Amino acid sequence: FKYCWSPERWAGPAGARSRRWNVGVCGMPGLVVFGRRWAIGSDDFVLPGTFELFLRLLWWLGIVVLYAVHKGQFSCPGGALLHSYLLVLLALLAAIICTLCALVYVSMQGTISNPGPRKSLPKLLYTRLLLYLPEFIWAVVGAVWVSDSSVRCESTVINVILGTVIASWVIIVFTIIGVLIVFDPLGGKKTFYLTDGLDRNLESSQSGQLLYNVKNTATRVWEKRIRLMCCCIVQDDDHRVAFTSIAELFRAYFSDTDLVPSDIAAGLILLHQEQDKMESCPKEPEEVLCHSPSSLVADDLDIELENAAHYMLFAAAAYGWPYYIYTNPFTALCKLNGDCCRSRPEDCDITGSDRRNFHFGSILRITGLQYRDFIHISFHNKIYEIPFFVALDHKKEAIVVAVRGTLSFEDILTDLSADCEDLTLEDVLENGFVHKGITQAANYIYQKLINDGILNQAFTIAPEYKLVIVGHSLGGGTASVLAIMLRNSFPTLKCYAFSPPGGLLSTQLENDDALTQPLLAEESLMVHRSPSYNALDGESHLNSPPQYPHLYLPGRIIHIVEESSSRRLCSSDIKYSANWSNETVFSSILISPKMITDHMPDVVLNALNSLSQEHRSCISCRTK
Repeated sequence: FKYCWSPERWAGPAGARSRRWNVGVCGMPGLVVFGRRWAIGSDDFVLPGTFELFLRLLWWLGIVVLYAVHKGQFSCPGGALLHSYLLVLLALLAAIICTLCALVYVSMQGTISNPGPRKSLPKLLYTRLLLYLPEFIWAVVGAVWVSDSSVRCESTVINVILGTVIASWVIIVFTIIGVLIVFDPLGGKKTFYLTDGLDRNLESSQSGQLLYNVKNTATRVWEKRIRLMCCCIVQDDDHRVAFTSIAELFRAYFSDTDLVPSDIAAGLILLHQEQDKMESCPKEPEEVLCHSPSSLVADDLDIELENAAHYMLFAAAAYGWPYYIYTNPFTALCKLNGDCCRSRPEDCDITGSDRRNFHFGSILRITGLQYRDFIHISFHNKIYEIPFFVALDHKKEAIVVAVRGTLSFEDILTDLSADCEDLTLEDVLENGFVHKGITQAANYIYQKLINDGILNQAFTIAPEYKLVIVGHSLGGGTASVLAIMLRNSFPTLKCYAFSPPGGLLSTQLENDDALTQPLLAEESLMVHRSPSYNALDGESHLNSPPQYPHLYLPGRIIHIVEESSSRRLCSSDIKYSANWSNETVFSSILISPKMITDHMPDVVLNALNSLSQEHRSCISCRTK
């Protein structure tokens, strides 16, 4: 099995690294049945076929036992029809079982890159699908027999036949659902221009028009899929624009590929295994993950880790009650139910819906602040418009702007609006490319902070305080771009972006020292690049210019790595390390079983608290 992962940096969704990986599983085409390509491979029938085979065998044995027990006892009213029904059902199940055995056996032959031994599979599928017709008819006959009031047979027999009828209909319904899942609306066109060897001379008006039509059709299909997934949210013009933009991105991302979901899953598993092997390999100089710039001393890192642990609490609090209940599953509801009965102060500036005061109550409990410490809270949530709050942090003497990460369908659409957008800011950024969705979200918050006078109000109350912007995931990316937008008005601001998306800016800032915010990046495994990845860079199709500009993380980066962990019955002890790093470290995707959980805000907060506590312990040891 050869897996082809070609690196190409892109403006990815929140939480992703800054490089796109084109997945191409060589020699594993989608199955072609009824003259069209389907989103399933010829080797993907082993597990579902085995499962159905197991059910059918149990079903057949049960009918055999029923027939043997009641043989010669079908003299009851309706018994003659029952006798014929059971005999035909036994023969039909036997035929289905034989077909399934052949289907599973053939699907197990060959390899992912050698589907030749499975070339007879479509014929077996035709046979299996053909058997659904008599099965459907016999299910109708069974339903009529069971519902016939004139039948006076034993209740055990009737119940067994009823179970048989129900099982038949359940299998038929699930088969229809399965067909809908693996149905590829573009299958007919893909079969034509991917497998039939069409002459793809783009200078020809005929072939060019054909490919243009295919692309338009693919975009419409992706747009329909996205609309269906987001059917539960109110859709306006912004949503429609976002749907089209995301559909074009997906169409470009998956264009000219012949992949099925199992190919992608297999590729990810094998890539993880390859990276796992490299964990113990000696590092080459260019493969060093973390480094400490000479201008930054260890004390600076310790100070920033302590600040980061403090401000991560605000970034986590922006998630509101879902985060609070997730981290306090046994006590949160009781505490929040007590808070919902309290009346809010009339001077609280709150926009958006917060039923029963759950969001605000959770933010208060997580941050430990009082009502009077909040300048503005926005729970308003639409595409490109994400919730945030502005509060006074008296402990650090800071005005904190905390931006929420991904928590809704609208946020996901903002994440996936990953086109590049131009951004020019005087003395800060010139002719830069940024993530479109994140930039739109940052601009929304910028307009609120400046045009609505929220920051002016905050600095009127606390003129000596500094401005700090924080966020996690999507909120981290938005906080980074927002900090760049506010840089000219607030030269001393700081931003703490936790686990932001890897692709934010296409160029370095004109005055990179002006933005001294650390960006916290998480990684559970010390996995290094394999030399085989470098070999992939030399493949011919990568010599062409990249489709997307290179996007990087701005500012200074603190890289947190899980060094070791030990699990106990009711707890776990995890040791972390942190170092200064740079944006080039995050130019590739590392596959790990914990890549999702390590991105969660509670894991990031626990890691920062652990490092901060370790730093304090070291200081106390040195002072003794």
